[in-house]
Amino acid sequence: MKLNQWINRARSNDRGDATIELCLAIVVLLVLLGWMYAYGINRQAHQKVEHAAGEAARAASLSRTAAQANPLAYQAALDSMDGQGLKCTTMNVSADTSGFRTRPGVSATVEVTVSCEVSYDALGWPGVSGGRTIEVTAISPIDTFRERAR
Repeated sequence: MKLNQWINRARSNDRGDATIELCLAIVVLLVLLGWMYAYGINRQAHQKVEHAAGEAARAASLSRTAAQANPLAYQAALDSMDGQGLKCTTMNVSADTSGFRTRPGVSATVEVTVSCEVSYDALGWPGVSGGRTIEVTAISPIDTFRERAR
């Protein structure tokens, strides 16, 4: 058989091409849906950590002393994470309480940073492991005219 005859025969016989194209399209679609799902899970976790940081900053700003602010911020972040159903493999909460050293009448803030390592094992996909660390900082004002213990 000559080469031209073989090429012409291959061109004229397209049985099964639509099936192969459909299978490839389905695979590409499933991969895209998987990426969209993973992105959505990451965004949702980031929003939950943002909310926890805001709650922690608010709790720290309501405390009377700088020494009370750190434990209150940690507890508020932990309660917020538990309430939202976000499980962190490790969680760190640090509060900048230097605003408590200012005198009353001067505006001051408390800055709280919440860091949470989220595991990809929660996705439930075989072969997917590891995690991502989400770190968010929130600021809350201290009451300007409240007495502050230095």
